Amino acid sequence: MLQSLRPLLTKILNPVARNLNINPNIVTVISPFVALIAAYGFANHLLILGTVAILASGFLDVVDGAVARYHNRASKFGAFLDSTMDRFADAIIYIGIIFGGYCDWFVGVLAIHSAICVSYVRARAESQGVECNIGIAERAVRMIILMLGAVIAAIFHSNIIFTYFIYNCQSI
Repeated sequence: MLQSLRPLLTKILNPVARNLNINPNIVTVISPFVALIAAYGFANHLLILGTVAILASGFLDVVDGAVARYHNRASKFGAFLDSTMDRFADAIIYIGIIFGGYCDWFVGVLAIHSAICVSYVRARAESQGVECNIGIAERAVRMIILMLGAVIAAIFHSNIIFTYFIYNCQSI
């Protein structure tokens, strides 16, 4: 779904990547630490902080790839590390959401499991030579849905709105 935005993102990210001549794996490893800020925000009912931190973590997630491509440092290890750190970031964010009481702990655990399994199934299929790029919502879309839910809930001072978005995010 977001693949169609890749040319626009490349145009925006290339100047950033040009100015960040660092190992892209460093950027990759920073992302889960920013996700900790999101978890802290959600755990303490600071929905806007959680949203901004998800946005920052997501930005780092696309910048690492842009830096790797721009400086010709893309590698299989980098792709593996990026995917792994994405799973850690997802789990960290959902743990904050669970601690904040925005969803039942069981739903939160299922969300974490879902985030991990989707990635695993795709990697496993591709390792067997099977193309596996189906699904309704990729990670970026799920994170956008969470951010929208958090912002709307903050505007209307209604935690139930955020909970609704969380449950619906997991059903897609």
